[in-house]
Amino acid sequence: MKVKCVMATITISLPDTLKDFVEIQMATKGYGNVSEYFRTLLRDAQQKENDERLRVLLLEGLSSGEGHAATPEFWSDLKAEAAILLDKKTKKSSS
Repeated sequence: MKVKCVMATITISLPDTLKDFVEIQMATKGYGNVSEYFRTLLRDAQQKENDERLRVLLLEGLSSGEGHAATPEFWSDLKAEAAILLDKKTKKSSS
């Protein structure tokens, strides 16, 4: 299965102090180029937002009332439900 990745170009303007900082980060942290450095920053920010969303959802779940015991049957049912949802999503995106 091949995944095609289309890259977009974004141009940003930085003051000299930030440009110097980026160049130091590239030199000292092993980034190959400016794009690689900024992609890393964006992925980190994206992960932070995802983690925060998960935290909010977990807190909502904890405060939503009585829970369910996490038995092997519970996990099996949950995996089956997730597989069905993933299959529907895959079929929808391929059509």
